[in-house]
Amino acid sequence: MERKGRFSQWLRRPRSGAGGDQGTGAGAGGVREDLLMAAAAAGFPLAPAAYPSGYGCSCDRIGCPTPARHPVSFAWPTQATTDPDKVEQWLRADPQANFITATGIVHDVLDVPADAGRLALERLGAAEVEVGPVATSSGDLRQGRMLFFTATRGTPDDEDEWWPCELDCHPETMDEHPGLRWHCRGSYVLMPPARLPGDGHVGWVLGPERPLPDPLSLLETLTDACARFAGEDQDQETAAWPMGR
Repeated sequence: MERKGRFSQWLRRPRSGAGGDQGTGAGAGGVREDLLMAAAAAGFPLAPAAYPSGYGCSCDRIGCPTPARHPVSFAWPTQATTDPDKVEQWLRADPQANFITATGIVHDVLDVPADAGRLALERLGAAEVEVGPVATSSGDLRQGRMLFFTATRGTPDDEDEWWPCELDCHPETMDEHPGLRWHCRGSYVLMPPARLPGDGHVGWVLGPERPLPDPLSLLETLTDACARFAGEDQDQETAAWPMGR
């Protein structure tokens, strides 16, 4: 409940300028900024990311394979912060920037194809399983992805305490996980709201004020839903980090 309170408290803060919705109206930038600042205040560590520029990416790389979907700095794991002053500074420096949220610090993300995610949401709802924040990503892949935010497995000081999983996903290996991806230590996802080339976007289905559930409470349902859609359009996946392989 503490996260919900901090998120709501930030959104209630007055700001200059007219209000607006999350679309393309005059107030959209202010609402987007409020949502990002509220997410940082609620404990999601953020770092700046690239954004759409024309039909490509704002980064300097020619033919960027992941336009608007990667951090602007390779130092993002140490750069990610919940400090509202720092996030506000980044927003002032580049109002168009997307943001990533680093996983494995406060939260993990279970990332599945959109069709599997919708099926899992129906099944979890029918079983009355508490679901935390959920986002959807469209436009970057033909069928999109759905992101289930969960509590993290943690970052223990003793590496022997870390239990790896074959579903663990890192930026340079995302194309190896066309089904279920588990974003934990060393990974990230785009933080809603975010813009992608064309009409693509990342947005909330269930808001970030919701409590983070234990990932194991969702894992079986998500795995079963992914198995139902296995093999469909998986050759459309792309690399997740703009680096040569």
